[in-house]
Amino acid sequence: MRAASATRNAPAPGRRRARQQRRRRARRRTAFGIGLLCSLTVLGVTAFMVLGDKDGTGSGGPTAQARPIPPLSSSSTAAQKAPESPTPTPTPTPSPTPSPSAVTEKGKGTFTIATASGSAVGKGTVRRYRVEVEDGIGIDPQAAARQVQAILSDKRSWTADGKNGFKLVSDGVYDFTVKVASPDTVDRICGSAGLDTKGEVNCDVGKQVVVNSKRWLTGSPQFSGTLDDYRALIVNHEVGHRIGHGHEGCPGKGKPAPAMMQQIYGLNGCVSNAWPYTAEGVYISGPSVP
Repeated sequence: MRAASATRNAPAPGRRRARQQRRRRARRRTAFGIGLLCSLTVLGVTAFMVLGDKDGTGSGGPTAQARPIPPLSSSSTAAQKAPESPTPTPTPTPSPTPSPSAVTEKGKGTFTIATASGSAVGKGTVRRYRVEVEDGIGIDPQAAARQVQAILSDKRSWTADGKNGFKLVSDGVYDFTVKVASPDTVDRICGSAGLDTKGEVNCDVGKQVVVNSKRWLTGSPQFSGTLDDYRALIVNHEVGHRIGHGHEGCPGKGKPAPAMMQQIYGLNGCVSNAWPYTAEGVYISGPSVP
């Protein structure tokens, strides 16, 4: 009886194969579902990494998020940081050079004498001078006088020779005057002595050092120094004529140009220089030229 019962309860071969096939199909559906879920998860994460945070509140930009970054050690973190820009060193801002269009070509023809005065500087023959500025050219007479005084008082100027001195005066007896005038007026004053300044350059006539306001205000395209240095060159050059110096040429390529060189016409290999002497009292000379 047991044998008969076991026979009746045993599944037929057909039914057994059907159940096995159903189990295999169920397992395949489960595996497919899990795989699909994993794929969707990966796609979602990738989309987030590529597109980034649409509302801009994320901690990094899209590019940074698109690149997986492995954990970094403290030393490598320091290496990955962008270098900080160094704090710029403050540098003085030079005063802008007025354009030639700011130059008044023709002043009023009258002059204002600067009221500034000062003590004598240098040894030997002391020459008294005053400063005058033509009216209507936009240059302050007092400021011009103080600058001329500072130039002639500088240890690199003509007092370094130990034979010449200067004293700024505003009245009384004077040996010469420094006149700052418009190009038209300079041409007229210098032309009276037979000099052709062409509205461009300065001259020394009689008791007058005549400074072209165009050069005073704009410097020279040949001179690479500051405008203040070029003003020093004007004064040193013309006053140099007054105390007996003639024109000099370039002493050699790369050397400083003498103050008595006509640097506005070209440097011939020399370097721009405004002063007749070095700070150590050495005269900056060149070959004599007409």
